[in-house]
Amino acid sequence: MNADFHYYATYCASIIAGYSYQEAEKIAYSANFVDTCTKTILKKCGAPLSAATTQSQLELADFGDDLVALQEITRIWASFHFLPGDLYAPIKYGGRNYRNKYRLICRPNSALLMDTVKLAKGSSLEAIGIAMHILADTWAHQNFAGTPSLVINNTDNHFFEVINNQEYPIYFHHNPGKGDDVNNRRYLNSIYQQSENSIMNLGHGRAGHLPDLAFIKYRYMPAWGKYQQITKDNPSDFYHAFSQMVYALKYLKGTNHEFKLNEYDPLTKYGNKIKAIIKTRKLNLTDEWKAFAYELSKHKLKDFDVKIYSNEYLSSSNKDKTSFASFIHHALKQKSMVTNRIYSSKNKLAGYSVKYNGKGLGGLKDYWELINHELTRKKR
Repeated sequence: MNADFHYYATYCASIIAGYSYQEAEKIAYSANFVDTCTKTILKKCGAPLSAATTQSQLELADFGDDLVALQEITRIWASFHFLPGDLYAPIKYGGRNYRNKYRLICRPNSALLMDTVKLAKGSSLEAIGIAMHILADTWAHQNFAGTPSLVINNTDNHFFEVINNQEYPIYFHHNPGKGDDVNNRRYLNSIYQQSENSIMNLGHGRAGHLPDLAFIKYRYMPAWGKYQQITKDNPSDFYHAFSQMVYALKYLKGTNHEFKLNEYDPLTKYGNKIKAIIKTRKLNLTDEWKAFAYELSKHKLKDFDVKIYSNEYLSSSNKDKTSFASFIHHALKQKSMVTNRIYSSKNKLAGYSVKYNGKGLGGLKDYWELINHELTRKKR
């Protein structure tokens, strides 16, 4: 999903769930910051690099394709953007490596989603924001895995948009300067690479930005499904994501006493409004969500500024008390939790894992191997 949903829609969901506008701002900021917290930002702040929740294109381009580099990529993308749907999914064909990659395919309403929401219970607003980002992405990013893999994430070239039961061909290009063209159904996607572990085969790169666009319903053929056609209904999925966020937020606030999978807030007063926003045929729905945010809270939500966390952190005499530190602490816990679940399922694609002890910004044993590998690589 894009910032229009992770920031503005998450703010709206938080208001509906009963949070104050100040609390909703913090939740929404943290939710969207997951898409911007790179090692580059952390390094500038002198913060732990293992708290990265995403990777920039430049950072990814600098990565090798050796085992430990691939494990670090998987730790980040599987933990925060492509939460595995079933680490024990039965699959009869393919070798162990294929089965392990298949079991990292993202799905909504997974056991790991339950773990993610419960991990944020009783924690900070920043922790809640991280959980909401992950929850929302399970709906948008389903059917793709947060690890580079041609045999899982590749797609056939035949994509079709579905409008009123009619199919219209979708075209792809590889020129970032041209961007996406909704009217002519021309979208940017990653370049086909035969290498199984090419970064071009990470996540939904081969499907371009289609999974992140709220309005589109489309059909395509994924590699993991033996190139059989499936339909992705984003308007329905984005609506489910929003209503599940409200339901989860009420649990995290204490209004709901339990969180169950496959349950959603009825959105009695706002359902039609939310559906209308989601179905608006635009690349960016920021204006629509902002207007709804003001209608809900009577407060003008500031535009997202990526420097707020880092500026506060750098200027503070007590960094452990900042919002950025709170974000870092929970990012480490979330990454360690997911990595540990993957490792416990006898899947080594995210590397070895020990349980995070939660004590301060340092001492996270999970990442020493990765840190040492990075230092060694830079000395070469």
